[in-house]
This record gives sequence, structure tokens and C-alpha cells, in this order.
Amino acid sequence: MKKIMKALAVLAASAYIGIHSLYAQPGFGTAERVNSDWRFHLGDIGGAAGAEKNHVGWQQVSLPHDWGVKYPLSPTLASATGFLPGGIGWYQKKLAIPAEDQGKKIFLYFEGVYNRSEVFINGKSVGKRPNGYISFSYDITPYIEFGKENTIAVKVDHSKSADSRWYTGSGIYRDVWLVRANALHIDQWGVYAYPELKQEKGILNTEVVLVNSTQVAAPIRVEQELLDPMGKVVAKKFQKVQVGAADKASVQQQLTVSNPRLWSLEQPVQYTLRTIVTQNGKQIDQSEVKTGFRTFTFDPNKGFALNKVWMKVKGVCLHHDAGVLGSEMYTEVWRRRLLTLKSLGVNAIRTSHNPQASSLYTLCDELGLLVMDEAFDEWEFPKRKWLQGWNVGTPGFEGSYDFFESWGEQDLADMVKRDRNHLSIFAWSIGNEVDYPNDPYSHPVLNGEKKEGGFTQASYGGYKKDAPDAMRLGDIAKRLVAVVKKYDKSRAVTAGLAGVAMSNETAYPGALDIAGYNYTESRYQQDHQRYPERVIFGSENRHDFPAWLAVRDNNHIFGQFLWTGIDYLGESGRWPSRGFYSGLLDFAGFIKPRGYYRQSLWADKPMAYLGTYPLKGGAAVTDVWSALESEQGQRKNEAPSMDAWPIWNYQAGQQIRVVCYTNSVAARLELNGQVVGQEKKYDQKTGIIFWDIPYAMGKLEVIGLATNGKEIVRESIQSSQRPSTIEAVILGNQQVKSGDVLQIALKILDEKGLPVILSEDEITCDVVGNARLLGMEAGNNADMGDYTDNKQRVYHGKMIVYFQALGQSGENIAIRFSSPWLKTATLERQIK
Repeated sequence: MKKIMKALAVLAASAYIGIHSLYAQPGFGTAERVNSDWRFHLGDIGGAAGAEKNHVGWQQVSLPHDWGVKYPLSPTLASATGFLPGGIGWYQKKLAIPAEDQGKKIFLYFEGVYNRSEVFINGKSVGKRPNGYISFSYDITPYIEFGKENTIAVKVDHSKSADSRWYTGSGIYRDVWLVRANALHIDQWGVYAYPELKQEKGILNTEVVLVNSTQVAAPIRVEQELLDPMGKVVAKKFQKVQVGAADKASVQQQLTVSNPRLWSLEQPVQYTLRTIVTQNGKQIDQSEVKTGFRTFTFDPNKGFALNKVWMKVKGVCLHHDAGVLGSEMYTEVWRRRLLTLKSLGVNAIRTSHNPQASSLYTLCDELGLLVMDEAFDEWEFPKRKWLQGWNVGTPGFEGSYDFFESWGEQDLADMVKRDRNHLSIFAWSIGNEVDYPNDPYSHPVLNGEKKEGGFTQASYGGYKKDAPDAMRLGDIAKRLVAVVKKYDKSRAVTAGLAGVAMSNETAYPGALDIAGYNYTESRYQQDHQRYPERVIFGSENRHDFPAWLAVRDNNHIFGQFLWTGIDYLGESGRWPSRGFYSGLLDFAGFIKPRGYYRQSLWADKPMAYLGTYPLKGGAAVTDVWSALESEQGQRKNEAPSMDAWPIWNYQAGQQIRVVCYTNSVAARLELNGQVVGQEKKYDQKTGIIFWDIPYAMGKLEVIGLATNGKEIVRESIQSSQRPSTIEAVILGNQQVKSGDVLQIALKILDEKGLPVILSEDEITCDVVGNARLLGMEAGNNADMGDYTDNKQRVYHGKMIVYFQALGQSGENIAIRFSSPWLKTATLERQIK
């Protein structure tokens, strides 16, 4: 394990280069972050006039800001939201626009506001956007008083707090940008580039949409340069166009490159497309877009190929929160999380079940991860939202369905236009489980007359004639697919089907290019025979071994997406439960035992992991989902667990099950240098090698063996003494700049420097200097204490602590971690 953690640290440090690059996505003009000096008030104030007059005592905040996660958890709130609040909140910011900007167009670009937002400038409403996941902008030029201080006010109405099946967050939780542009400029997300490969040439097809907001037609020159990864111009073209008064115009071009370097998972090579717009020889706008060359191939019999290389997609589903940080988006945090997932063999993510922040896709482009970009979790009708625990009690029916008809197609179009230049995106998903049987759609097949089977989730009582007709699904799907194809014809369109047997009776699957099956491995073979032209994959899957074998052993199934890659807030079990706990990583971004189990199935490099638990009672299971997974196709307590922690501290002589997750063909077990577990071959039924032995203190080691019997990997765990010391390590870049988010990993050690996995010591954090504590996250799903202060208990002897540096260059920051009976840890850094 130590070797793996060291490798991760090196990988993370090298990947932090470029953190300070801008991730704004308006795609035109000059963008400036306006995240600082906002004021916030929780509660309604009756309108924008109230925000102007009654802001005394409002809280000063910096964006991104999620107010929900900053309040105590309460059992009186909905389990769907992780027992955290929603409500109505107001934001206000003073913004000086200089007089010399008069004549320019001024825009406000919001990357994400959850949800039902309305923006006011100087007391006047400039627009509303109900979808909390969609990026949007407003032309605020008519409302600006140039040469004066202007007031931005934003109302966020998340009073329907249980409107989702998971924790969404509340507030302006992504970046906000002020954009200055010429009256004639590139349209928002107006540069589109998609690659083709023909023989040994790469062809980059481009389209540039221009907007003329003047009343005079204008001749424009559009020049495009393609730069290789070293910054060398490898292709160049220009075109002249007349843009009509108060009109738009588009320019299409092709840039050709001989023998281009391809974007791949191992070498995510990116080119840069530079677009320069001039009028009468003067530059009036510019855009730079990361792009490149790669090909996607889908085949109903062979699966999926990237650059003509057939492969299995080893994916995970990801929600957008980060534990104690809630939905606040910090690029550095997600870089570390994605790198950790990739180290486990993950090569793809599914954005469940909504568009995520622009920087997430940029990271996937840079790191070499495929992305399935998903738009919706419900369409025209609401789903059940569990309020008292996961799938228990009486559900609620708040949701986003009420604005689907009026906004759904525009939301989908905006998602595609914003994200379509990302090389990592290989498919668009128009929905998740909108065909869940009787939640809300129904069909006569639910009565079982056709004996279809394939319902691995609850169908809530057979056909209900008064429920919405499932036949509607096909018409809506066709409409949404057409929206996607209008803005991007280069990728496949899919959806995650929950009730495949029901949807097969409709036009829904046929409207899709590739069909995602959620938890329906039982239909992989029969549907392949029944629908031979259908491309099938697992769009949402449990972690159990048979679910992976259904992919590994069937060429026509191109991959799976585990539920889930990282633990997330919400969709909680009964109190106490902060969230859904089936991730490969915990809330803190630390690898869980099942993460190492997945690494043994997916990674190429030799690996081994040791975990243990008392033989009687089995490994501790912390949520109902894990319990369900552990019993898939097996009798309870017989199969070795994929949730065994690396603990070697028990009573002398106690019978302990030692499990080994490895990709070696065989392994043996040693204690203090003596063999205590004879060589065993890899178990093809469970993917786990295990031994039952009596406990004795010392160093327990597993040795992974090759086919010739030679050692290829070794891993150990060791009995620890009582906690003695706090170890604190800054992850990633050691050079701290103002605005940087510091991620400090804490570990509890004994006197010999060994990790104390059993430690749950409470840590107090104190800061001297201009930095703010963003949160302390140990990853414990059952800890329902106060996450808003500077005290938190470690879990399995670990914790991640987030800070943001706010000072100026040359200022010092000192951070101290202390706990009764433990040696204190102090870190000092100077802001560069």
C-alpha cells in the first residue's frame, strides 16, 4: 500500500502543473473571475430592492459557495439531501464598471447556480434560469451604469429542497465571470471543432458563429491556427464573411494535419485551435480551444474502440459533491480525485446525472479519461425522493420536472454546445432511469404476461393504467436525440435504462445510438440475440464480481460504470447516514478496500492488497447497498468480502479472515517471515484469495506470484501500538499562491511511525495567517457531528483538510493540528 500511495503522490505532484490556467467556458471576449467580495443572506427578503436596502449584517463570502453544506445535519430533514437544508438565499456584489468600457458589451457568465435563480442588475431583473446544473450568461449592458458602482443581486430558490435523489448543494457553487466583448464578437460557445481521421491525415472540422449586435452590417475576417502540443502552428486558414446588422453568421473551415498525434488514455495529446476575428485589420475577438484527434467506434458485436483499438470501458458514475465541501467546485480537489481513480484502473466517468463543472471535463481531457456526459435524471414527471432513508418510508415528489417542457431542450442544447469541444467526451446521455417501472411510467408488460423478466429494481406493483404511459418515452427520446444531433453529430447518444424489459416495448431504445443497461446484466445475452444491431453496455452497475464477468467475458458488452466511483452526500440510509457509501473512494478521496479490489480487476501493473476481519460476523458493512452487493449470487457470510480494511490488531488467537485482492495468478501469506497461508491460486469465482488464521502480533505480508512461481509484488500490514503522533502532509504542489486550495492529508501514527488504522482521535485545527479553513473530511458516513467548525475525528486513522490561501505574495501561513495525548503537527508556507 505504501508503494501505491508514494506513486500517487508523485503522480499528483506532477499533474498539478497548470492549475492556474483559466477554465472559463463562455468562449468569447475577455473573461475575468468575479468570485470575491460577495455578501450572502439565507432567507427571502422580498425582492431585489430588499437586497439593496437591507444588506447590513449579511455574511461576506467568496465563490464558489454552497450554503447547504455549511449548516448542521438534522434528522428532521430529507435523507435524499443527506439531511442537509435547502431554502432561499440571496447574493449581492458591488461591481465597478469603468467609463472607458462604454461601447463594449458586458456579460455575466454563471457556471452553475443551484437552483431556480434570478439575476438582478441595479434592481432590475435580467433573467431566470431554473436548472441548477446548466451554465448561462446574461447581456447586462443595458442595465449597467458606466463609470459607477453597480449592484449584482442573485436570488437562489432551493425551497424545494428535496428535489433530487442526491445532495445537490444550494447557491452559486461554481465560478462567475465578467465578460467584456466587442459589439461584434464570437457567439457564446461559438467555436466548434470536431476531428476526423482519413488515412494518415487528421482533419479538424471547425465552425465559428459570429454575433453582430450593431445596426450596421460588417465585413469580418476569421483566421484559425492549429498549434501542436509544443506550440508550433501546423495548419492555418482564413475566411471572410459579411455579418448582417443585428444578425449572426457562421464560418466553416477544415484544417488538415499530416500524421497527427492522437489523444489516448495513455497519452492524452491536445492541440490548440486559435481563432482570431478582425474587422478592418483590427482584432476584435479571439478564442483558444483545446482540441485534437481521436476516433470512436461502436459495434454491436465487438463493443468499443478508441483509435481503432478495441477495449473495455472501466467506468464509474460520479456525483458532483466532495464531502465536506459540498457542491463547491475546486479544480485541485477534483484533479487529485480523478488521478486516484485512474490509478485504480478507471478509464471513464459518467456525470451522474447532470452536466458538471467545465473544469472537470478539462481535467479529463488532460489526464486521459473518457466521459459520458449526462443531462437529466427525470423528464416530464417526478420520481420518488426518499425522505426517511434509502427506499424506505413515504417518498416525496419534488423535482425538476416542472420546467422540463419549457426548458429541457434548451438545457440539453446548452450542455452540448458548452462541452462538445472536449476530447474526453465520447457519448451524450439524455437521461437516467426515466423508464424506472412505475416511477413514474407504466406499461402492461409489468403484469408479467410476456414473462420478460429483467426487472432488477422494484416495479411497485405491476401495470398501473392511470400512471403515465411508457409509450411516451420513445417520442421524448427522439426529440432529445434530435437536439443533440443538431449541435454535435460526431458522438453517440445514449441513456441509462432502468426498466429494459418495459422500454423494449417502446421506441425508446431504438432512438439511441448505444443502449445503457442499469443493473440488468441478466439481459445481456437475450437482448443481444433479439436486437442484433443494438450496442449494449452497463451504464450503472454494482461492484460484485459477476457484474464484471458479464463485461469481461462478453465481447459485445463494451464496458460498465460502477455505482459509484466516490462516496457522495445524499441518497442516505436511515439516520445516521450522510450519504451513499458504495464508492471506490470515500468522501475524503481516500481509497477504500473495494477500490483496491477494483484495482485488482482493472489495473495492468502488478498489485496486492491485504485486508482482514474477524471470522465470526464478517466484515463490517455500513450501508444497505454494500450488504446487497455482498450477497449477489452467494450465501451470506460465505464469500470473502471486498470491504476488508488493512487492520492487524486483534486478540491473540482470535480467528481472522485475511483477504488478498491481487492480479497475481497466485499468492501466499507470511507472518513475521513465516508462512501462515499456503500458496493459493487466484479464485475465478470471487476474484479474492483468502486464508483463515489465528491472530498473532507482527508483520503480515502477502506475496503475489507469477506463473513461474516467482515473486512479482509484495504488500504488508503491521500491528500498531497506541496513537502517538499526527503526521501532516500537503498533497500536490508545494508552491502556494493566493487562491490556491491546499489539501493536507493527516495520518495518526504510533511511536514507531506505523499507521494506527483503529484511531478515531479528534483533531483541532488552528490557522495563523491569511487562509481560510474550507473543511475537515475524514470520510465517515455515520459521523453526523458538526462539520462547520475546526474540530473533527479521524476515521481509520486518516483525514483530509482543505484550506484556501488568501494572502498576498510574501505572507506566511502556519497551520497547526493538535489532539489530546498526541504530538502536534505544524505546517508553514509562504505565499508565492
